[in-house]
Parts: sequence; structure tokens; C-alpha cells
Amino acid sequence: MGVGLDIGSKTVKIVELSQGKNEFILKASGIAGHKGRPPEQTQTEKELTPLAETIRKLYKEVRISSKEVSIALPESQVFIRTVKFPLLTDSEIASAIKWEAEQYIPIPISEAIVQHQIIERKEDITSSQTTVLLIAVSKQIVEKYVKVVEMAGLNLIVVETELMSMVRSLAPSDQTVLILDFGAKSTDIAIAKEGRLVFSRSVLTAGEAFTRAIAQGLGIEEIRAEEYKKAYGLSESLLEGKVKEALQPTVRLVSDEIKKAIHFYQSEERGSTPSSLILAGGTAGMPEIASVLTKFLNIEVVIGNPFSKVKCDPQVVKSLSDYASYYSVAVGLAMREE
Repeated sequence: MGVGLDIGSKTVKIVELSQGKNEFILKASGIAGHKGRPPEQTQTEKELTPLAETIRKLYKEVRISSKEVSIALPESQVFIRTVKFPLLTDSEIASAIKWEAEQYIPIPISEAIVQHQIIERKEDITSSQTTVLLIAVSKQIVEKYVKVVEMAGLNLIVVETELMSMVRSLAPSDQTVLILDFGAKSTDIAIAKEGRLVFSRSVLTAGEAFTRAIAQGLGIEEIRAEEYKKAYGLSESLLEGKVKEALQPTVRLVSDEIKKAIHFYQSEERGSTPSSLILAGGTAGMPEIASVLTKFLNIEVVIGNPFSKVKCDPQVVKSLSDYASYYSVAVGLAMREE
């Protein structure tokens, strides 16, 4: 049994999975909006109370059976780099990683939690090396997330990054793909190779930037602009294509960041070209976003289904269809096997 708790900047998502024979089975899921500040933006314990209450209430409503949860930290708060080592053993890499980390992270090691994941070991005539994913985060940030989970009456067992969770729920195990997570405040770009995260980047152009672009372009309030974004998106036929026209420059900015990420991965990491782009997050449901990104990037773009690796009741699948893209992190967390 696994429970994934995704604490977003505007919503909280919970998923509980059980594991059958070679399959995951959906036991419960739920989503709720919250008006509290995300943990990393708080200064006092009191500021965490509204968010903790939202989590507690949602947990009760969807009848989650276990109090042990896994959570993910937003990519904007995490430092991730790939580091090359000679062909060392696992224990040798574990010893060396903190020394290496000092070169790559912008905070003192004493104030950070550092983890790593071995991506690949390669030995051939020209070179022998181990590629390692280095992950570091401020202890202070982690402590705030731990606190809000405790305040909700739950027990935290695992902390990882949002993109690690998404790769688990969305990425195929036999391809190299891009995953694009449209959050409210940031857009996270991941490259997954054979089901493993090998590259990530976070940019600040995201859902709220799209809403502002519509509000400014059409001269309307942001509340109305948010509704227009969800209803009309990048459609040429709806509202005479006016929303698309307002959104296009911002979408192109995101496309340019994706191109930079692909170029960096191919030139610096000598990685293969991703075969497709998988969209996740709330803005992934915006009309025609997939077709517009396909044109900008010249790559197949699909809306990710985090429940594709999970056995679900058909009626539940139907009820989740409008919100499925929101659940990628929570499902990935619940799928985690220790």
C-alpha cells in the first residue's frame, strides 16, 4: 500500500494505491484547492495551519486508510545536476558525492540534504564512467514540508522531487522522452531515459503567466482570463482565436526553453533525441496546447495519463478524466517501491 501526497502551490492531491500481482490498483484519490501559502513561502508555523487543515480534511473525505505518506518537493526548490565519475562502486560514489556536491550547489553543504541516484554505468574502448544524478535541497525547506505533514496528523516516510515522481507514473520504460509539467508558478522540464530521470530544468513561465497574458491581451480581469484559458486555450475557432493570439508569445517562450533543454542534453550529456513530449499539470488540459507545441517543436506531443500503469474501475476513470493531468506526482509517489 502506498500513499502519495502532492502539495502544490494552489491544490493538494492524494492517491492511495495497493499492489496486486504485477500491477497497481487504485484505492482512493482526491483533489482540493487551498488558499494557504506553500511551505517554502512561510515564516511561521501558524502560516502552515490552513494548508494542514486542507490536507487533513481531504484525507478524511477520500477515506485514505494509511497515515504513512510520501511527498515531493517542487523542482524550483531543488538543485539537480548530473555528475560524471570513473567506474566506482556504489559505496565509493556515496563517499565521494558530498565532496562533489560542494562544487555544484549554491548553499553550504551543512545546510543541505544531499542525495544521489546512479543513472548509468558505461564501459567501452574509449571511456569508462558512471553517470550520477546529484540532488540537493535546503534542510529548512524540507523541515517546513515535514512540519505541515505532521500538523495534518500524518507520518512522512519519503521525500523526493516532483519530476522523479512524474517519471515513475508517466515515462515508458523503453524510450527517451520529455515530460513537461505546467504548474501554476513554474514549468518543469524533464528528460527520462528508460524510465529514469536523467535531466531536469525549471522555468518561471507557467500557468499564471498564461493567465496574465490573456488578461493583458484582452483587457479583462485575471479571474475571467483564467476561465478563458481553460475554456478556449489555443483554439483558432473559439472566440475568434483571440485567446490563442494572446497566449502565443508566452507559449513560444516555453517552447524555446524546451529546445534549449534538448540541445543541452544532446550536446553536454550526449543523450539521444526524445521520441515524444508528455504533458502534465493543470495547464496540460488547455485546448489545443498539444497541437501548438507539436508545431513549435516538431515532436509528437501527448497529454500524459498518470493512471495508465494503474488498474482502475471504469467509472472511476471516467470521473477522473477531467482532472487526470493533475495527479501525475501523487500517483508516482504512491507507486514508489522501497
